[in-house]
Amino acid sequence: MGQRASAGTGAVPAWNGHAKGSKAYGRILAGLSCAGVATFAQLYSTQAVLPLLAADLRVTAAEAALTISLATVGLAATVIPWSFLADRIGRVKAMMWGISAATVLGLLVPLSANFGMLLVLRLLEGMALGGIPAVAIAYLNEEVRKAHAALAAGSYVAGTTLGGLSGRLMAGPAGELWGWRSATLAVSVLAGVAAVAFLVLVPRARGFVPAPASGMSSALGTLAGHLRNIRLLALYAQAFLMMGGFVAVYNYLGFRLSGAPFGLPTTVISLIFLAYLSGTFSSRWAAGLTTRYGRRNVLLAGLALAVGGLALTLTPSLVLILSGLVVFTGGFFAAHSIGSGWTGAIASTGRAQAASLYNLAYYLGSSLLGWAGGLAFQAWGWNALAGAVMALACLTAATVAVVNPRAEVTAA
Repeated sequence: MGQRASAGTGAVPAWNGHAKGSKAYGRILAGLSCAGVATFAQLYSTQAVLPLLAADLRVTAAEAALTISLATVGLAATVIPWSFLADRIGRVKAMMWGISAATVLGLLVPLSANFGMLLVLRLLEGMALGGIPAVAIAYLNEEVRKAHAALAAGSYVAGTTLGGLSGRLMAGPAGELWGWRSATLAVSVLAGVAAVAFLVLVPRARGFVPAPASGMSSALGTLAGHLRNIRLLALYAQAFLMMGGFVAVYNYLGFRLSGAPFGLPTTVISLIFLAYLSGTFSSRWAAGLTTRYGRRNVLLAGLALAVGGLALTLTPSLVLILSGLVVFTGGFFAAHSIGSGWTGAIASTGRAQAASLYNLAYYLGSSLLGWAGGLAFQAWGWNALAGAVMALACLTAATVAVVNPRAEVTAA
């Protein structure tokens, strides 16, 4: 598939991938950016209206955050099954099925009769969305030339930041005007448009070769091989710890800003998600720096930025809090773009499964730590939550630095 016979020889050269600057390369990045919008706008569609949702349904901040955590639990639970399905039916088809099912479920969320039904629909929505991040990085590594894979992964992550930003910016004003149900409906419509654009733009796969049917023992063997790779384990730890801290910050900062002494309205609070634009820039910028400084150094620099930015949010100044959020977000996405792309580069076989384990750790962190941060926030306040996230970032940096010594670093 995607291989051509050489003229007059009958030889079948290996597929090297689309080069940067080609039409197909541009369509891949544009299509996956749309997939990122459809995925992450829906996954976090309730985050900008959590205070409204909590007040309307008469639940606590931590309970309202379950609408985020259960969606990410659903995604985490299905990324590995989706990866094996994609090995059989193809990356593009798997993403198409997942994104279509998630859009339908997203349109049902505003119709929830009670809080329990809302949680069930969010869980199912997350399970459907597992079909996109589970295979997107594997698809990139198969369809793009290796020299450009890190930059392509950074571009994909940039698209996911735009998805998260667009959904939250739409939900905030809609929620304040018409309630959280209208907010989630508006986000689902946006996701549906993005899903259609993905289906139109993404080109036919040329580097994909269907995997032969294998038993459970073979599948478990593939996963076990990745889990024995200490470099991959370090990246999985990074994904779990940093994503958990990141989601906790965004879940509960809105509650802090809506209370005393700030008292900001929901529409204004939704503007904090403009900080995602720093992640859109930093994810591509960091990927470009890997050829000069190596993945390890750029990833550690991103973590350092995240810690420095979060430290600024400990102050009582609204200007410094928002500035710190911008720096924190940029640092997080810089590290994430390197980590997600590095996973596919380290794994020579079973790339979809290696990427799925990264996403499993990523969204388990989002689900568990993103929710648990609310307990710290409710008990001890913002400084305790921010301090815990800073400690997680330092632990992550130490793990990455030890597992990837400077002497072993090579240009991406």
